Amino acid sequence: MPGPGQSMHTVATEDSVIILEGVSKYFVTGKRKIAALQNVDMFVRRGIITGLIGPDGAGKTTLMRMSTGLLAPDAGKITILGIDATSDSLLMEASIGYMPQRFGLYEDLTVMENMKLYADLHEVPEELRPPRFEELLHMTGLGPFISRLAGRLSGGMKQKLGLACTLVRPPQLLLLDEPTVGVDPVSRRELWSIVYRLVREEGMSVLLSTAYLDEAERCNDVILFHEGRLLGQGPPESFSEPMQGHTYSVSVPGMKNRVLQGDLLRCPDVTDAVVQGDRVRLVMEGTVPPEPAALLPSAKNMSLTPVRPRFEDAFISILRRSRPVSLKTADEGIVTAAHTGTSDDHIIEVKNVQRKFGDFYAVKRITFSVKKGEVFGLLGANGAGKSTTFRMLCGLLPPSAGNLSVAGVDLRKAPAAARAHIGYMSQKFSLYGNLSVRENLRFFGSTYGLSGRTLRENIQWALERFDLGDHEEITSAELPLGHKQRLAMACALMHNPDILFLDEPTSGVDPIARREFWHRINTLAERGVTVMVTTHFMEEAEYCDSLAVMSAGEILALGTPAEIKAKAVSADLPEPTMEDAFISLISDNAPAQKTS
Repeated sequence: MPGPGQSMHTVATEDSVIILEGVSKYFVTGKRKIAALQNVDMFVRRGIITGLIGPDGAGKTTLMRMSTGLLAPDAGKITILGIDATSDSLLMEASIGYMPQRFGLYEDLTVMENMKLYADLHEVPEELRPPRFEELLHMTGLGPFISRLAGRLSGGMKQKLGLACTLVRPPQLLLLDEPTVGVDPVSRRELWSIVYRLVREEGMSVLLSTAYLDEAERCNDVILFHEGRLLGQGPPESFSEPMQGHTYSVSVPGMKNRVLQGDLLRCPDVTDAVVQGDRVRLVMEGTVPPEPAALLPSAKNMSLTPVRPRFEDAFISILRRSRPVSLKTADEGIVTAAHTGTSDDHIIEVKNVQRKFGDFYAVKRITFSVKKGEVFGLLGANGAGKSTTFRMLCGLLPPSAGNLSVAGVDLRKAPAAARAHIGYMSQKFSLYGNLSVRENLRFFGSTYGLSGRTLRENIQWALERFDLGDHEEITSAELPLGHKQRLAMACALMHNPDILFLDEPTSGVDPIARREFWHRINTLAERGVTVMVTTHFMEEAEYCDSLAVMSAGEILALGTPAEIKAKAVSADLPEPTMEDAFISLISDNAPAQKTS
């Protein structure tokens, strides 16, 4: 297997805006000493977009904070814009803009009031504010919303306001820590167009960390981290080009793609397999083309076609050497017997459902049904009504009108009875941060009515099947995001539910953790568990049997992934991706903008 970006730049120049020389940083958590960065030598070139890529716990945020002077290295030297970041951090503050993952907007202030506040904090002269505000409002599209409270903005609009506040004083160097996590594809594209414009028109240098690997290919340069170590640096193509001859597109007539993917992942010499459209993308260890009959003897009439490699193929191949994917699944232990009923049974039914908050309709007369064992996806822009729909289906929020039934139970009449059939994994992972992994499992098992030997056995099942045994005494607040995700899913499955609700479960989680997660979901679905999921990762929508695309509380489209994509076919776009189809549907049905 080829190595990481071998054409990497190895020598910093006078044109470098960030230079790290032998930098190390350690944190002590309880009795453990964690190496966040280990003897790192790297640099960021001026006037380009540099992507900082790596799994959870790779050290990306630590590097970002050290580059702003918020953290000091334990060893080594950091030079920012020619200034020693440790001894002269105040000197460089005026030239740096930093937008952390959770940017501090004041939600009870309006858009304009937030911008004025940050202008005060950055000591922007009064006479320079009107033209700068006008420019930023135009750039972010927030002009019509200057009087709206920040707390009433959608997730994507909040990110754009955070960026505008970061830019009230134009910096030479802009640091963006995962700015597109948790926002929909339309907002992602808008944020990227802003970043491109800043580099092109204002000459900014940008260091941007991201969990979306397709965004790495939008960068001029990529820096790849893993467990605090630099694995490679160079243009995205310097990582993908060595993968020539390793990548294929596979399909088997009559076989579900997610089943084919699972079977391929178990094959020798397979590095990666992911569902991509109506086929499975396959990455092999070697360059000798595999024989279909030898690869999967049981698969008849397999089609196997070479395809061009992409950055994600290289990223996964590099990380798999030090972090093999876990193929343990949640179908062993307590989830053993397939759930009863036939695949034609509608286990979830939604008819003309509405939900009002005051005069505002979060959900407007939506109707759909989900079959037993189906993976059903809810897609939509931020604020589309997806989470509200989930909360109603889980019995956590009563509908204002319409009928909801789950596992044959009317949610308007017996929400508690319906909840016994449901496992719910919320968007922010509703774990108790001050409780250990084992204590969280015990608590959630108890809330589902488990006790005694059954509770003890199910806790042990969860620790083993989700690879949490080595972390059982660690508080959930101290876990990396990928481990929090595993724990949250284990908690939701403790009582062996018929239906699993997953509200943006992979937001911010690295690609390997996402693969492990979907492997578990696919196995559960094959065992008869019904899964409903919301996601902003459009490639994850391909794992679903059916999809509903929502906007402003309404369903715009309902059907299989292929049927949804067919709606976006045009002469200019004969083979649209799911993201193309999503953006087309949302854009064509965008409501008229309001100014308040």
